[in-house]
Amino acid sequence: MARRSDSDRARGTGRNIPPEAFVDALTWGPSLLVAAWLRLDTEIWEVFPPPALAFVVAIALVLQFTASTVAKNLRGHRVTGAVDDALHVVATFSVAGSALFVIGLLPLVSVPRSVPLIALLVAVPLAVGQRVLRRLLHERRSRPDPASAIPVIVFGAGRGGQEIVRSMLGDAGAGYLPAALVDDDPHARGRRISGVVVRGTRDDIGEIATATGAEYLVIAVQSLAVEDIRAVSRIATAAGLQVKVIPALKDMLRPWIGFADLRDLDIADLIGRTPVEVDISSIAEYVSGRCVLVTGAGGSIGSELCRQLDRFGPDSLLMLDRDESALHALQLSLHGRALLDSPDVVLADIRDRDTLHRIFHERRPDVVFHAAALKHLPMLEQYPQEAWQTNVVGTANVLDAALAAGVGRFVNISTDKAANPTSVLGHSKRVGERLVAGVAAREGVPYVSVRFGNVIGSRGSVLTTFAEQIGAGLPITVTHPDVTRFFMTIPEAVRLVVQAGAVGRPGEVLVLDMGEPVRIVDIARQLTLLAGRSVQIVYTGLRDGEKLHEELFGTGEQDVRPVHPAVSHVPVPPLEPDATVRPVTAGEAEAVMRHLAERTVGVPQARVAHPERLARVVSIGERQ
Repeated sequence: MARRSDSDRARGTGRNIPPEAFVDALTWGPSLLVAAWLRLDTEIWEVFPPPALAFVVAIALVLQFTASTVAKNLRGHRVTGAVDDALHVVATFSVAGSALFVIGLLPLVSVPRSVPLIALLVAVPLAVGQRVLRRLLHERRSRPDPASAIPVIVFGAGRGGQEIVRSMLGDAGAGYLPAALVDDDPHARGRRISGVVVRGTRDDIGEIATATGAEYLVIAVQSLAVEDIRAVSRIATAAGLQVKVIPALKDMLRPWIGFADLRDLDIADLIGRTPVEVDISSIAEYVSGRCVLVTGAGGSIGSELCRQLDRFGPDSLLMLDRDESALHALQLSLHGRALLDSPDVVLADIRDRDTLHRIFHERRPDVVFHAAALKHLPMLEQYPQEAWQTNVVGTANVLDAALAAGVGRFVNISTDKAANPTSVLGHSKRVGERLVAGVAAREGVPYVSVRFGNVIGSRGSVLTTFAEQIGAGLPITVTHPDVTRFFMTIPEAVRLVVQAGAVGRPGEVLVLDMGEPVRIVDIARQLTLLAGRSVQIVYTGLRDGEKLHEELFGTGEQDVRPVHPAVSHVPVPPLEPDATVRPVTAGEAEAVMRHLAERTVGVPQARVAHPERLARVVSIGERQ
C-alpha cells in the first residue's frame, strides 16, 4: 500500500478540527472572563453583567476571526506549533486586542481599559499552548512503532542530527526510529532532542548499539574531518552497523534533511578529498547557444562532461565516440531514450583524419572538448604504437579538423603522468599537450589542456579494480606498499575541464590543486572497511613505466595561479602537428614519443615549434 505523504497525514489529522481562525476567536471568551475577574474581583457582575460581557466577547471574536483570516490569506498556511505559527498568534491577537482596547474607549460599551490588555496576555498563551499540544499529539501519533521500526544511532547532536531525528520521528511509514544520539562534545551528554538522549561519545557506539539493537549509524556532521569519519566508521562497522552520511546542502533541492536524503558512506568520504569549487557561472558565456562537440563522449570523463554541459543549454551537443554501446548508454542517461538515430550521437574514430574533417565541416562546432584517449599504462607499455595512433596522431587529427572548421575554443584532457613522463602513456599525453600548445602559439586561439590525477570511479580505475576483487573474494593487488596517487571525483574533474575553456590562456595546461597524494594501500584498507570484511593485500611490484609517486608539475614548471587559488596555469613548449605526419613503426613509436615529449632547455619556444627542428627530432626517434 502506498505511503501517505506528510501533507496528507497533516490534512487527515485536521479534518475534524475547526479552522484555526475560529479556534483563535473562541479563545477570547475565557480570556476576557479571566481578565474581568482579575481586574474587578467580586464586582465583576456589577460592572460587567452577562449581556455586556457577551457583547464584548462577540466583538473580540469578530475582530480575531477577521485578523486571522486576513493574515492567513496574506501569508499562507503555517506549520502548527512552529515558531512562525507562534509569531502569527502574537501578531493577530495583538491586532485584535488593540482594536478592542480602542473600541472600549468609545461610549458604545463600558469596558475597563485594562481588561482588553489583561485578556491579551491570557489569550496569547492559551492560543499558543493549544497549538503546541496539538502538535505534540500529532507527532506522538506519527512516531514509528518501536516494535517494528529499525533502531538508528545518530552521530552529531547539531543541526544535522536534530533534523534527522525529527524527520525519522515524523514519518511512521519510513520505519526508522532514532534510538540514541552520540556526540564527542562532553557538554552534550544527556541533552535531549525530541525525546532522544545523547548517550555518549564515539567510544560508546559499540555499547550503545548492543543496548539499543541499532542497525544503522548516521553521521550527521557535514564538516567532520576525514580522520574522524574513518574512526567513527571503523567503530560503527566493528559494532555491526551500516554507516550513512548526510549530503551537502547544496546537493539537495530543499533546505532540510530527511532520512531518504541519506547516502551510503563511500570511498571519497574516506579518502578525504575535499572538492575544489570552481566558478562555473562563466561557462554559460561560451557554451550556451553554441555547438559543442565532445570526443570520447562515452568514457567516464566524457559522459559526465556531456551531462554537465547539457545543463548550460548549448544549441547542440555532439557526442563523438567509436564505441556504439557507450554512446547508447550516454544518450539513455541524458534523454531517457537511446534510439541512436539522432544527429547528436556521432560514431567515428579520431584516428580517421578524413572522417573527422568531414564531420567538423558539416557540423561546424564552436567548442571542442577532446576526451578520447587510450589510458591504461600497462597496456600501452605493450603496444606503444597504439598510444601513438590514438593519443598523438588522433589528437593532431582533432586539432587539424578543429582549425579547418574554425573552432573557437579547444580543451584537451591530459593527465598527471604527462609531468616528467616515464611511461608510454605519459609521453603520449605530454606530446598531446605540446601539440595543443603549438596550434595555440601559431594561431593565437584559446586552445588549452587540463591535467589531473586519478579519477575516483572511472572505468578501469584502481578503486573499481579493488571493489571487484573484494566482491569476488580475491586478494587485493597493490604494486608497492609506499605507492601514492592523486585522486579527484569525476564531477570535480569535469568542472575543471569546463572551467579551463573559460579561463585558460592559449597553450597553457591547467593543473588542479589536488591536495596531498594518498597511499594506495590505505585506499585498499578503507575499501575493506566499507565492505565489512577482512581481505588479504598482495604486493605485485611496480610495473614498467610506473612511478612510485606521481607529480603534477614537470621539471622547470612553475606553480602559478593567476585566476583561481586552486588552479595552476603552466606554459607548455609548443610542437607543430606536422611532427605526427610521417608514419611511425611499432619499434619506433616509444622512442619518437619520448623525444617529442622532451622539453629542450634553453631553446626559445618559437624555435621548438619550427618545422626544421621538428623534422630533426623525428629523425632522431626513427634512427633509434
